[in-house]
Amino acid sequence: MLMADDMDDRRSTNNYLTDAEDLMADAVGARSAFFSTCGSSLSVKAAMMAVAGNHDGGLLVARDSHKAITAGLVFSGVRPRWITPRWDARHHISHPPSPEQIRRAWENNPDAAGALIVSPTPYGTCADISAIADICHERGKPLIVDEAWGAHLPFHPDLPTWAMDAGADICVVSVHKMGAGFEQGSVYHLQGDLVDDRHVALCADLLMTTSPNVLIYAAMDGWRRQMVEHGHELLGDALDLARDTRAYIDSIDGLAVLEEELLGAEASTDLDRLQVLIDVSATGASGYQCADWLREHHRLDVGMSDHRRILATLSIADTARSTELLTSALEQLSRATASFDAPTPIELPDPNEIALDSVMLPRDAFFAEAELVDPAEAPGRIAAEQLTPYPPGIPAVVPGERLTEGVVDYLTSGIAGGMNIPDATDRTLKKFRVTTEGRKQR
Repeated sequence: MLMADDMDDRRSTNNYLTDAEDLMADAVGARSAFFSTCGSSLSVKAAMMAVAGNHDGGLLVARDSHKAITAGLVFSGVRPRWITPRWDARHHISHPPSPEQIRRAWENNPDAAGALIVSPTPYGTCADISAIADICHERGKPLIVDEAWGAHLPFHPDLPTWAMDAGADICVVSVHKMGAGFEQGSVYHLQGDLVDDRHVALCADLLMTTSPNVLIYAAMDGWRRQMVEHGHELLGDALDLARDTRAYIDSIDGLAVLEEELLGAEASTDLDRLQVLIDVSATGASGYQCADWLREHHRLDVGMSDHRRILATLSIADTARSTELLTSALEQLSRATASFDAPTPIELPDPNEIALDSVMLPRDAFFAEAELVDPAEAPGRIAAEQLTPYPPGIPAVVPGERLTEGVVDYLTSGIAGGMNIPDATDRTLKKFRVTTEGRKQR
């Protein structure tokens, strides 16, 4: 990589990038670290390909994974061995799989090449990575953790456990999310003897641009130094601010900050409290309406919205002034919701309707001969596209899954209620892209 005139030569003999990656690995206690300027979407695909790219047994994959992981399945042809997440039907939210679910998945798929989970989730909820890693290592198989929302975790003990400290073999983080890097800045970290570092790097090279932006690299390196020198103090201040902000928001009429609801034996093991998940359902408004109102009236963007929640993400950049602007806007929102139109009802499926049957490989279905059909004709057909409410970016439908009436109703009513599904062939969902092969299997 030629970083810039007078910085390095055409053969990168000054090793600026390699040295920066080595410093990052040392900072977080990993054996090695590699920078990506194509986001964690690239990093997690490289990890999947390196672990299971030529493996008939497939890969254990948590079904609540980000759409980038589904894309990795399409690119690589890897067969997913889906792990059903724990589902909270009351709040309509998924939690990472439990260690026992991972153990059962291995018992049912002993030939799988490895396992992949997401932790933290976009809601800030975390899996018991240590126990899951132990279960994988009992079988001599690697654990990949998509920790895109966890770049900050190694730098303060009051945050959830960093995946490398918990025993993961590959961990992928997005520095632009909870770090202070530019968009597209990602790092994947490796340790242990179950994954070949160089092979992962070669897989990344297949996907990566040959013209990386040096500013993205520099921002990741600068953030690493900031965390090593000041991370404990900065994150400690952010956590103190988050504690007070969460309590204040929870006191606002009609708003409820979710915390205990997200933790427990049937939920998540830990929670990143910098992610402030706010239930707005008591106001009578939807999360989509609240997000749109905050943007229109206060130029305030929330990190996520859905049918009943909004998510405010705090970071080391926040101050008492910025959180005061947030809480003031939310107080005004609480009063304003009385004038909102009644939200369009969304048909929320039960857990059985969410767990779709996977009847074709994602790659085969995505590239199969396909046709567009009306929503009424879609149930029973095999999806040839992924359909992803965004954010948070977890596909409701993966290519190769058989559509059900419940999921079709959920997505079509969701569009009417304010949901955004940017990867649909028809973003209005007046048509669904399905395989023609599925027509024969109805």
